[in-house]
Amino acid sequence: MKAIIIDDEKHVRGVLRMLADWERFGIGEVLEARDGEEAKKLIEAHRPEIVFTDMNMPNLDGIGLLEWLREHARDSKTIVISAYDDFHYMRNAIFYGSFDYILKPMEADVLNETLGRAVEAWHREAVSRRSAFENDRIASAAKPLYWDRVLSSLLGRTPAPEAAERLEREFGAVPGRDLFTALLVPVRAYAAVKTGGNVEDAFAALLPVCGEALLPGEGVVFRHTAKPDELAILAWNVKDAEALAKRIYAAIWQAHRMKALVAVGKAARQTADAYDSALNAMMRCDLQGAFKARAVVFGEEAARPVLHLLDYAQDLTLALQSGSAESADRLLDRMLETVKASGGMTFEQLHSWESQYKLLQARWLQEYDIRDSRTLSVGDAYWDEDGSFSMRRFRDEKRRQLHELIRLLHDVKYKKEKNSIREIESYLRQNYKREVTLQEIAERFYLSREYISRKFRQEFGLTITDYVTQVRIEKAKGLLENPHLKVYEIADYVGYQNDKYFIKVFKRSEGVTPSEYVRARAEARRSERSN
Repeated sequence: MKAIIIDDEKHVRGVLRMLADWERFGIGEVLEARDGEEAKKLIEAHRPEIVFTDMNMPNLDGIGLLEWLREHARDSKTIVISAYDDFHYMRNAIFYGSFDYILKPMEADVLNETLGRAVEAWHREAVSRRSAFENDRIASAAKPLYWDRVLSSLLGRTPAPEAAERLEREFGAVPGRDLFTALLVPVRAYAAVKTGGNVEDAFAALLPVCGEALLPGEGVVFRHTAKPDELAILAWNVKDAEALAKRIYAAIWQAHRMKALVAVGKAARQTADAYDSALNAMMRCDLQGAFKARAVVFGEEAARPVLHLLDYAQDLTLALQSGSAESADRLLDRMLETVKASGGMTFEQLHSWESQYKLLQARWLQEYDIRDSRTLSVGDAYWDEDGSFSMRRFRDEKRRQLHELIRLLHDVKYKKEKNSIREIESYLRQNYKREVTLQEIAERFYLSREYISRKFRQEFGLTITDYVTQVRIEKAKGLLENPHLKVYEIADYVGYQNDKYFIKVFKRSEGVTPSEYVRARAEARRSERSN
């Protein structure tokens, strides 16, 4: 096994090298990098299984590296080592799937315990990966998806061993010799507008159209199996890639009256380089302008700031807890103004928004113990009838998402509050004979005393003390029907140690003393018999 230590401080790398028991965990090679950019090159070349990284580094920091690792080294186990006990760093480390987070200065036992768990987890998952790969290889060879998978592997940094050989044998194109250009067409807009969200049907409609737009020997069209909504074109030795992109755009428009975003990468000898530049062009382009331009070419779009919903988690939570749709709308408008000021909506922003919203929604549902979220809309109908992205529709969808969630959480919260108060009322009835304090109730039901007092009075129109008194008087009135029981015995039975105080409370409640109540009841019965 291999490991890499990424930290801009040389002495920190040395300390980690010294403290870790590499041999014990079967790690024979330990690489070092000063920052994320240097680390990326080493990771691509050596594929280390274990990655130790600092968070605060020059050039490419830990957050940027974690995001890159999730895309390019998904199988590795990443352990963050940082001097910053900082929620921002820890939140991003968790979000991007780091295995663990250790604070400096490092302790040998903590470091080795964490390293051991990471190595064990990697081996456990490797067995599953090998089994899944073998099953997938056998099954895919007999299916039409086989070619999609072979060609898709050429877009990654670790292509299937037979992929380049098959490409040369079938098409005469050779990675490393020929110049390759990748073009990408996202199909989610077509699926949303034309097939009711069915991506399979969208690919079935678009693949043949794009294939017919290619000239013989110009390239190949396939479904990128690593991405759920990417249609890919791998072309070779193309003189004018932008003209090819516009040809594909025109073919889709003519066949389906749909505007398609066609992203064009730079020409490269390696297919993975060609794909990365096309993906870069697609992710960074302004969606509102991209569908009008017919082609998005690598290098035309600069990187834009991305708004992270996780940074608004507290504000969103407060808006949801308040139950105010207006508060949620104001917050949504503020976030969209930030997106607009950064240059508009991009696929990068769209994907970040959607993935982080799912994360936050899952957390909110868990807090309210809601296990079924099927009633909530996906909220992804952002596209006009011609396939263009609509910022207005995006806002409407996100507004609807938040409003639905507010209603659901409010309903659940209301039912829980009502049930809690009913349970408290039942508890008081069961324990009316003794003094039940408000503090006891608060500790038993995990609610604040102020909340219990306010909600109980809203539900029953009485304070808890007055309610217990009412229950005691009701019980006492029943016992007073028994002529063999004395007033002091009844007082003690319903929770009053002092019979004089009981008489006083009874009179305040009923307007008569217990003895007068008994005489009045006897007189009423005699009157009923005489009639």
